[in-house]
Amino acid sequence: MSSLERLLKDGATGLGLSLTDEQSAALLHYVQLLEKWSRTYNLTSVRDPRLIVTRHLLDSLSVAPYLQGSSIVDVGTGGGLPGIPLALVSPAREFVLLDSNRKKTRFVTQAAIELGLKNVAVVHARAGTYKPGRLFDTVISRAFSSLREMLSHAGHLCSPEGVLLAMKGVYPEEELQDLPTDYRIRQVIALAVPGEPGARHLVMMEHAR
Repeated sequence: MSSLERLLKDGATGLGLSLTDEQSAALLHYVQLLEKWSRTYNLTSVRDPRLIVTRHLLDSLSVAPYLQGSSIVDVGTGGGLPGIPLALVSPAREFVLLDSNRKKTRFVTQAAIELGLKNVAVVHARAGTYKPGRLFDTVISRAFSSLREMLSHAGHLCSPEGVLLAMKGVYPEEELQDLPTDYRIRQVIALAVPGEPGARHLVMMEHAR
């Protein structure tokens, strides 16, 4: 087993996930794709494969236990984060990876093909104008600058009983005080990402009823 595979598998175990050999191989293939395409498309400023594993893959996988339902949309997916790692470990769920940058959706489309992801659809559109055929059980993003911005642009994608998940660094105290009145906080969870010393939080929101 390579040191990179060991880092990935140990990190996943630390998150309570048990990766199959096939899932590990696919995730490491994705690391290679990110490295290769970032030389041209600037998908990530992180170029060290070990940092890609901890800062991107394990960070994405840390939210896997909090996905709800069978349909997930990753808003502002960029290079496919967190959507691709989550789709790889959740084959029974359907994922839509949404981004307004055509170069990035081109990469994500190619990555999904190379990784054999049958449960992923890639959509090139702005979140605010995207009208899906049905609403999603989980709306997730690492991309928005604020919770209010996320809810403004992507709140309409969430089903009435669904959950909106915002991946954050430090505890977003001010943002939590600035939530629109038609949404409420369900929970804020402190995440521990193996190999990453910085603070990580997941904000779980829902429609106010």
